[in-house]
Amino acid sequence: MMRVAVLDDYQGAARASDAWTALAGRAEVVFFSDSVRGRALVERLAAFDAVVLMRERTPVPRAVIEALPRLVLIVSSGRANAALDTEAACEQGIVTCGTVGLAGVTATVEHTWALILAVVRGVATEHDTIRDGGWMRGVPPQLAGRTLGVVGLGNLGRLIPPVAYSLGMQVVAWSRNMTPADADAVGVRYAAYDEFFATADVVTLHLKLSDRSRHYIGEAELQAMRPGSFLVNTSRGGVLDTQALLRALDHGPLAGAALDVFDEEPLPLEHPLRRHPKCLVTPHMGYVSDASYAEYYAQIVEDLMAYLDGAPIRTW
Repeated sequence: MMRVAVLDDYQGAARASDAWTALAGRAEVVFFSDSVRGRALVERLAAFDAVVLMRERTPVPRAVIEALPRLVLIVSSGRANAALDTEAACEQGIVTCGTVGLAGVTATVEHTWALILAVVRGVATEHDTIRDGGWMRGVPPQLAGRTLGVVGLGNLGRLIPPVAYSLGMQVVAWSRNMTPADADAVGVRYAAYDEFFATADVVTLHLKLSDRSRHYIGEAELQAMRPGSFLVNTSRGGVLDTQALLRALDHGPLAGAALDVFDEEPLPLEHPLRRHPKCLVTPHMGYVSDASYAEYYAQIVEDLMAYLDGAPIRTW
């Protein structure tokens, strides 16, 4: 019987899913609710044949893969996983599979707008004020008539502008390789680098993390933003230079930031972003919803069963 480890089930949602019942009698599934790294991860997985990853919560680098001779299958939610060394897995003869679907994309769009509205309106601050016995502290800017800047117009970025337009905002878009025609195709206006950062009142990031996109938004970009503007990141922590962000929050020009993703996750207890008064943070939950989880777990079980049947599907 195959032994399957399901990692990083923080909420107990995987354990609670009915999808696993299809594996009864064919696989033993063990769920882990905490997160470990390095040698501790190797020791945890040594007795398992297959590992299930939820997105990029646990990095699985070459060193870990090469230390797990029993491992034959890795299944990850999503169509790719930047935290998994798929080349090393292939070299070791390990099959890697994923999932498809749009529920996670839709959830991320919803979460992006939840963060934009919450950070601009000061929702968390006003909530804390009431909890502390006070009443009304800030005067938020109104988004109608202001400009949203979208960095990246891929599968996610192109779904952001319609909500902005419904709120009466203008939308501009930019990325290093974007052209005016790319922006026109999505119904937004392309803005060159200098104009983009100087005019956007809210900048939202929608980039895939790669060597080319690491610290895509750094000191120069943050300092070029207009005074009193806001930054939102629901893509990946690595596309944003965290230290440059802290300087922009402490000394200007940013009025605030809302982040769902970080360089290290879970975010260390002592990290300054956990308590920064101008930063709203959520625990990389943009893609999380009842619909996305149902989609992920159903397909993960399909991947496992297909492997057991000798005909792997959705392989990378």
